[in-house]
Amino acid sequence: MSPLNEEQGKEYWRRNLSLMLKLLTIWFIVSYGFGIILVDVLNQIKIGGYQLGFWFAQQGSIYVFVGLIFYYAKRMAALDKEFGVEEDE
Repeated sequence: MSPLNEEQGKEYWRRNLSLMLKLLTIWFIVSYGFGIILVDVLNQIKIGGYQLGFWFAQQGSIYVFVGLIFYYAKRMAALDKEFGVEEDE
């Protein structure tokens, strides 16, 4: 593991923050947009007997959040490797 110079450090954190903002935006849209704002529109669609808006409000946003956590971990591992700051196994 090699330390980053100042320029590399700024680029690393810029890309990290960019990834976090994108993932938080997706989470916000799914949890707030689909679970609250668009619930009536999505309730017109039924999957397995449940209204889609209800499903997003109760479970879907949680599943998406957990998926985003795994995606973030995978992307950060790749970013760490790219910048040479990955953890030793």
